[in-house]
Amino acid sequence: MRARWLIVPALGLFIGATQALPASAPETQSTQSAPAEFAKRSGCFECHSVDRKVTGPAYKDVADRYRNDDKARSALIETVKNGGKGHWTKITGGVPMPPFSPRLTDAEITRLVDWILNLKSDN
Repeated sequence: MRARWLIVPALGLFIGATQALPASAPETQSTQSAPAEFAKRSGCFECHSVDRKVTGPAYKDVADRYRNDDKARSALIETVKNGGKGHWTKITGGVPMPPFSPRLTDAEITRLVDWILNLKSDN
């Protein structure tokens, strides 16, 4: 008898929790936030910053290096997806960049790379 009464409150909590969620959240909901905020939530700022070196290069330095390179966008997308090493050894001391796929979708990675490449340096 007692077990039945415990199920009712638990079921009420479950139903309440599911009603608080949107009925159909879009797959790319996370990419709709500001790119810098998304980069922070994705863990990018653990090793990068917009305008100063951390473990990896500053994003503005990445944008400056690849600004006039037509192949840079696709190469950077692949590096973020699969990880990389050797592109910034003087800055990183040889620390590799980990892969972010499948943790991030292709659309999320592309959006981050586009945001980085569009940053302007202060110089």
